Amino acid sequence: MRTKSFKKNKVNVVTLGCSKNIVDSEVLMGQLRANRFNVVHEEENNDSQIVIINTCGFIDNAKQESIDTILHFAEEKRKGNIEKLIVTGCLSERYKPDLAREIPDVDNFFGTHDLPRLLKTLGADYRHELVGERLLTTPLHYAYLKISEGCDRPCSFCAIPLMRGKHVSKPIEKIIDEAVTLVQKGVKEIILIAQDSTYYGLDLFKKRNLAELLDKLSSVNGLEWIRLHYAFPSGFPMDILQVMAEKKNICKYIDIPLQHASDRILASMRRGITKEKTRELIVLMRKIVPGISIRTSMITGYPGETENDFNELLSFIKETEFDRLGVFTYSHEENTHAFTSEDDVPKTVKQERAALLMQVQEEISLKKNEKRIGQTLRVLFDRKEGDYFIGRTEFDSPEVDNEVLVDAKNNYVRIGDFARVKIEHAEAFDLTGTCIAQL
Repeated sequence: MRTKSFKKNKVNVVTLGCSKNIVDSEVLMGQLRANRFNVVHEEENNDSQIVIINTCGFIDNAKQESIDTILHFAEEKRKGNIEKLIVTGCLSERYKPDLAREIPDVDNFFGTHDLPRLLKTLGADYRHELVGERLLTTPLHYAYLKISEGCDRPCSFCAIPLMRGKHVSKPIEKIIDEAVTLVQKGVKEIILIAQDSTYYGLDLFKKRNLAELLDKLSSVNGLEWIRLHYAFPSGFPMDILQVMAEKKNICKYIDIPLQHASDRILASMRRGITKEKTRELIVLMRKIVPGISIRTSMITGYPGETENDFNELLSFIKETEFDRLGVFTYSHEENTHAFTSEDDVPKTVKQERAALLMQVQEEISLKKNEKRIGQTLRVLFDRKEGDYFIGRTEFDSPEVDNEVLVDAKNNYVRIGDFARVKIEHAEAFDLTGTCIAQL
């Protein structure tokens, strides 16, 4: 029995997982709005007729969050608080039959390439003329821009190709058009994303063409920051570093997931690179782009990872001193190459190793941040939280990296604008300063 009234034709979209999913939700929402639906994103006081959950199926924790979210809204449907429940995204792509059997309250399950069918289920038309149009869920001054879909890499631990398919690059002209549209909406920073951004162009041009894309994007009028995520180290196209060094609006920042530093583990992971080659690449990055901020991610507890393998990884992190670092514990994913190996590192050991890596990174980050004291940095402000305005430098990506705090009692800055900030205090993952000038 219905216990709560809901608004007809209102859709609440709930997004889980990575920035690629954020873009997919924004495209979905843009299509729904064009079909005259009232669309909201993750509305807490839900009075929507329809809920669409865009799921993540990457690792155990993400899958569990997706399942818990589906179960929560399935219960809401049973109570009569929503009328229709739809599940889409990676988890649905990967486990559709199992989910449909276990959670019958969901009306429809769709995969990662089923947007036209999803819309048809709601009586909406897929509007081809809206390709590139999105309803942004991020703050209006920055947006993610997907340059390709899928992945051709054979990494042993990764299920992304199972959920997203093979690599398909988006034509340069479409990416530029989308960037122009975003800037016209007020976007100042674009974060380029893909499953593997450095693979860009191989399918279209028979060569890696990310450098040309970056060069053309840098000419988009009004685009102040271009940030590069998810670069793959093997076969890295060195020409992008030269473009990064030359163009002022390309952030001196790169996200390059390395995953490990033991040659034995890297070979088992099928990463196509050695520790020495990785070391050489990092040295060249810092030489060609002085001051570059390098973000990476590592995996602990991969099958067969010994204490010696882990210590090799730990030493590499101490030696390399990455500017930003994220750590994942290994997730044993069915139908991946690594699934044929025994998941033999205990969960507690995985967590202890991950914690030790982050402890070392905290010390590295504090040391690097303390060197910023006294410097004046250009900061883009994302939000006000409590007594502080909170922003980022070009060396930091939203949500995952360091932030700059400015006391709101003694300073005023406009959200979505740049300002010059003199750094006065440093902690491991935050800088605090005073606003010198609005830009």
